[in-house]
Amino acid sequence: MSGHSKWNNIKRKKEKTDGAKAKVFTKIGRELAVAVKEGGGPDPASNSKLKDCIAKAKAANVPNENIDRIIKKAAGEGDDTKYENITYEGYGPNGIAVIVEALTDNRNRTAGDVRHYFDKFGGNLGTTGCVSFMFSQKGVIVIEKEGLEEDKVMEDCLEAGASDFQADEDVFEVYTEPEDFSGVLDDLTQKGYEFVSAEVEMVPSTYTALTEEESIIKMRKLLDALEDNDDVQNVWHNWENADEDDDE
Repeated sequence: MSGHSKWNNIKRKKEKTDGAKAKVFTKIGRELAVAVKEGGGPDPASNSKLKDCIAKAKAANVPNENIDRIIKKAAGEGDDTKYENITYEGYGPNGIAVIVEALTDNRNRTAGDVRHYFDKFGGNLGTTGCVSFMFSQKGVIVIEKEGLEEDKVMEDCLEAGASDFQADEDVFEVYTEPEDFSGVLDDLTQKGYEFVSAEVEMVPSTYTALTEEESIIKMRKLLDALEDNDDVQNVWHNWENADEDDDE
């Protein structure tokens, strides 16, 4: 089930407009810059945070020259913007659990924006820890199924150190422990695999379905508003049937 919901979140992202894709590139750029400054410099071989972030950027089709330019700029003296990592927790309509990860240079602005979105779309911002206990951190690697043999892919993934493997309609989902993520990704890259997405994520242990049209519309609007905010890097949630609802 976790994979089912995960893949539909990706599809939602893949179907975004060019303008929205540009925003995704900008957000990943901010993440890369912070990884260089906080993770220990511009060399991914000695900066695992940066290495994982580059993998995420490549899976999101950020061009290599963009990645190199951002890393060089962050390593130089020219960019002195200080970003702070902040995580917000709250509830969407009908108690859907939502975790919002932000990188911001203005904590008050971001907190005000996030609170406003929750209030506007039938949810409420909660206190730290109110929903995070329902999620666990996992490496999630998604591989497109086309032209691949399931048994072979599963064998390669488990050999690489993956903790779980699931086949969905269009993709294979590979789960790892957070500390094994880089190693598994390296191994699969060397075996020639390409990825739809690759990052360490917050994966929910249980899911909640929405059945009322009004709640579905509000939840969709809440996610759109959060994802559209420049300071918000990631939004994790446990909305079970986000894909079916998007078709209504």
